[in-house]
Amino acid sequence: MNGGWAPHVHFRLWLSTEGIEADWPGVGDPDEMYLWRALCPNPAALLNLADDKCRYTPTNKDEIRQGRRDHFGGNLSLTYADPVMLLRGWKHHLFDEWGRPYLDAYNNVPHVGHAHPRIQAVAADQLKRMNSNTRYLHPAQTAFANKILSKMPDHLQVCFLVNSGSEANELALRLARAHTGAKGVVTPNHGYHGNTTGAIDVSAYKFNARGGIGKSDWVELVAVADDYRGSFKRDDPDRAQKFADLADPAIAALQARGHGLAGFIAETFPSVGGQIIPPKGYLAAVYQKIRAAGGICIADEVQTGLGRLGDYYFGFEHQEASPDIVVLGKPIGNGHPIGVLVTTRAIADSFAKGPECFSTFGGSTLSCRIGKEVLDIVDDEGLQQNARLMGAALIAGLKALEHKHPCVGDIRGMGLFLGLELIETDGSEATGLCSYVKNRMRDHRILIGSEGPRDNILKIRPPLTIDAEGVEMILTTLDGILSEVAGRSGR
Repeated sequence: MNGGWAPHVHFRLWLSTEGIEADWPGVGDPDEMYLWRALCPNPAALLNLADDKCRYTPTNKDEIRQGRRDHFGGNLSLTYADPVMLLRGWKHHLFDEWGRPYLDAYNNVPHVGHAHPRIQAVAADQLKRMNSNTRYLHPAQTAFANKILSKMPDHLQVCFLVNSGSEANELALRLARAHTGAKGVVTPNHGYHGNTTGAIDVSAYKFNARGGIGKSDWVELVAVADDYRGSFKRDDPDRAQKFADLADPAIAALQARGHGLAGFIAETFPSVGGQIIPPKGYLAAVYQKIRAAGGICIADEVQTGLGRLGDYYFGFEHQEASPDIVVLGKPIGNGHPIGVLVTTRAIADSFAKGPECFSTFGGSTLSCRIGKEVLDIVDDEGLQQNARLMGAALIAGLKALEHKHPCVGDIRGMGLFLGLELIETDGSEATGLCSYVKNRMRDHRILIGSEGPRDNILKIRPPLTIDAEGVEMILTTLDGILSEVAGRSGR
């Protein structure tokens, strides 16, 4: 055994870009070769990567899983029928306990890629100096705020720095209530805004789930603006306004029950709702109704912000909407726990009339430096443009699969925020098929997720570093698995 590699997993990897042949341990199949060649375009890189990422003494996965059962809650889920244990990462690749590579087309948290050296350097530098909080002055805090605000509309001028998107959404509810004096909230069905008590109260994905607490009296749900499965389809030119009009009875219901309207909170593009892109103009029309009733408009951009959409830095730009509060979460820290709320001076001033707002680690010197570095990397490395280009290639390839495979009902998304809806022959949601395809992709060591009210939508949401070879691998492998499904089912 060489450096912890099992002796039976060995193959000869052709490094075509160098015109030479090299021995390298790994699983001898085409997917393995594809991944290694994508990772290692030259022999030096191959050796450096192997030393850093891929040589381990394998860890017993069964023991780790049993320890998890023994010491963690039973409702802490694992992805995939055969869970993966991942110990290292690099850009849009992950490595398991044997050093085997996986293509990560699932995780939006490592926004600029796993193990980015610039983030490592910034974190190490700041930890060598000190790490403190916003009770003390530090230039990193204002530098981070200035960078965030440079990406925002001019009317958004005040930043609140916290530890997560959940905390930021909880804070957004408090700001809206402080400014309006009302409590009621309108929000789309099957939305998700975090795991705090207040965030769950406005997250139908959680409170309507099995064992959930149900809807609070001060919450009103409206249908997601899904023009594929919703009440108003893509052939209806007025669908954006018709979806927006559903807010009227929701507002009226809150007012009738005496709650008033504090605001409207929505994922700009609903993610757990199924990677939905609302018809253009929908959000602006809803915001107009909310403001007319005295409410605050909150845009949850945790999933869609920071250049992921390619053509737009934020989803609300696509919708030509102007939020009063924008919430940012996990991607801005690239794995470090950060959340940010950005709002207007007037709303911040209303909130300042109440108790002190302080988060021990929100706005720490370490967090501020990491957050700014992530935003700088997106700019410096052209990752928004890469999201646009790679997203366009993915969408084109997925559209081709839609025409080829009857089980593909819809392709939706923008940039590297993509969904593929799988259907049965009668057009209904193919939940079981989606689970099968997701797990078969994992067998080929490509990680994707699934979403939607019926969990029948494949979610493709890789780090913004994904390249053309990764895109080709996703499309080729998915095509093969869908063909395999067709062959077995007689579709």
